[in-house]
Amino acid sequence: MAERVTLRMTEMFLSIQGETSRTGLPTVFIRLSGCPLRCRWCDTTYSFQGGETIALEDLLERVAAYGVDTVCVTGGEPLAQKNCLPLLAALCDRGYSVSLETSGAYDIGGIDPRVSRIVDLKPPGSGESGRNRWDNIPLLTSHDEVKFVLASRADYDWACDVLREHGVAARCPVLFSPVQGELDPQQLAEWILADRLPVRMQVQLHKILWGHAPGK
Repeated sequence: MAERVTLRMTEMFLSIQGETSRTGLPTVFIRLSGCPLRCRWCDTTYSFQGGETIALEDLLERVAAYGVDTVCVTGGEPLAQKNCLPLLAALCDRGYSVSLETSGAYDIGGIDPRVSRIVDLKPPGSGESGRNRWDNIPLLTSHDEVKFVLASRADYDWACDVLREHGVAARCPVLFSPVQGELDPQQLAEWILADRLPVRMQVQLHKILWGHAPGK
């Protein structure tokens, strides 16, 4: 008998994608539970523990009930669960357009190539920059994206150094985001323009629409 595939899930909900190049698209979010990182500005700490244990097939049925073709698997850190990989493949097999939000602390090499991997590189201000897995960068393709969430000029300068040293922008789209309440979005925009950076600036659309409400 085949092993029953299960995952721990904090929540599933339908919302507007607030980040990445998919901003504005109606999206089903699957938030898996658990994360070994403790980023200083994390806004989903409620996903660190607990969660519902759910069979993969039941999870897929819930996704299908929303009637939306775009799915984002997020966390927590979804790759902390080994069964995240079969979940991603199963979603792709069913024809969904799938993205994965990951901290960049785990190997992304085993992810189904149909998935858009959104890798969040952690700057010093996060308190978790030592967890960045630099071996992931050569694995990135034009189908993926790298995100930098920045709280200060020091974080911005660090991100610019990473772009230069690793050639990230030549591999995939790059996203710069300000930490809400810590870095003025206008200031970040002015730095990007002054340096002519080949990046896309983004703010979190879902927070503009709904504030900090969970499940949005």
